[in-house]
Amino acid sequence: MRPEVLAQPAYAVADATGLLKLDAMENPWPWPGELEAAWLEALSEPELNRYPDAAARDLAARVRAVEAVPEGAGLMFGNGSDELIQILIQAVAGSGRPVIAPEPGFVMYGVLARALGVPFRGVSLRPDFSLDLEALLAAIREEQPAIVFLAHPNNPTGRLEDPATVQAVIEANPGITVVDEAYAPFAGHSFMPRAGSTAGLLVMRTVSKLGLAGTRLGYLAAEPAWIDALDRLRLPYNINTLTQRSVRFALDHRDVLDGQARAIVAERERLLQALEALGGVTSVVPSQANFVLFRVHEGQGPAVFAGLRERGVLIKDVGRAHPLLADHLRVTVGRPEDNDRFLEALEATLAPS
Repeated sequence: MRPEVLAQPAYAVADATGLLKLDAMENPWPWPGELEAAWLEALSEPELNRYPDAAARDLAARVRAVEAVPEGAGLMFGNGSDELIQILIQAVAGSGRPVIAPEPGFVMYGVLARALGVPFRGVSLRPDFSLDLEALLAAIREEQPAIVFLAHPNNPTGRLEDPATVQAVIEANPGITVVDEAYAPFAGHSFMPRAGSTAGLLVMRTVSKLGLAGTRLGYLAAEPAWIDALDRLRLPYNINTLTQRSVRFALDHRDVLDGQARAIVAERERLLQALEALGGVTSVVPSQANFVLFRVHEGQGPAVFAGLRERGVLIKDVGRAHPLLADHLRVTVGRPEDNDRFLEALEATLAPS
C-alpha cells in the first residue's frame, strides 16, 4: 500500500451508546408514527432478488421536481456525497493538477484526494472563519487546480459565504468548482438555480441532513456533459432499491421534512443566543447549518468535551483538526429537550469547581 494511505488514520465515528447524540449533524426527529407505517408499506413492494434501477429514473424525476433542479442540468446520484467526491477526484487523478479547498472544511475533500494520489492544497480561512478570497484566488492562479471544493455553508464552522465571493471563485477557477450544499435545508442561499447553466459549476447535495442520513444518498447537478463524463466512473447499481424507494417516499412528504427543518432553524437561533450568554464560552460562530461551533477558554476544549460526555452528552471536539479550531467544539442542533439538556450539561461542566 502507498505510504500516504498507511499514514492516514481511518475516519473515526464515536460510539454514542447511552449518550445524547449531538455530534453528527443528524435530524433529531424520526418519522411521525402514521408516516412510518406508510413508509414500511412502500418498502414491501420491491423485489429484492432483482437489481435496482441503475439510473434511478423514478427517484431522479422526484428529486428534480421537489428540489428544483433546473431542467437543463444533468443529475447523478451517489452513495452519499462521499461517493460523489470520490468520483470527482478519481476523474482528475493523473492530470497533475491538484484539488483545492478552504480549511478548516469538510475533511473528506483532503482524505479522498490523498487516498487517490491527487495533490491537495488547503487554503486557510481568516481567523473569523470567513473565506480569504485573495489567498484562495492566489492559490488558484498558482496551482491551476482541477477542482475547487466550496462548502456552502461550511462544515465545521456553519458560515455561509457571500454568494458574490463564491461567484468570483467560480469565474477565476480554470477547473471545476463544486459547491457543496449539504446544509441547504437550513441555509439562506443556494446555487442550485445556476446548475447546468453556469460553466464550471457543479452543485452537490445530500439528503442526510434533511432527515434521511440512513439512506446514504447524495446527488450532483451540473451541465449534462459533465454528468455524462462522470457517470462513466460511477459503479453500477450504486443506489440500492430500498434507498430509492425510501427517498422517493420522503420527498412525497417533503412538507414534514421542511417543518422539521424550520424547527431546527428556530432551535439553532435559541442555541446561539444561549451559548453567547453562557460564561466560559468565549465565542460563537454565526451558523447557517444545523450545528453551532463555539469556543471555550484556552486549553479547556478537551476537558469540556470530556465533561459533557461524563454527563451523558456527546458533541464533537474539533480542536485538533486545524490550528484555527483550537478549543472549539461543535454541537448539532437537537430537539428543544435535547438542547436544554446540552446547555444544562455545558453550564455544569463550565462551572468553577
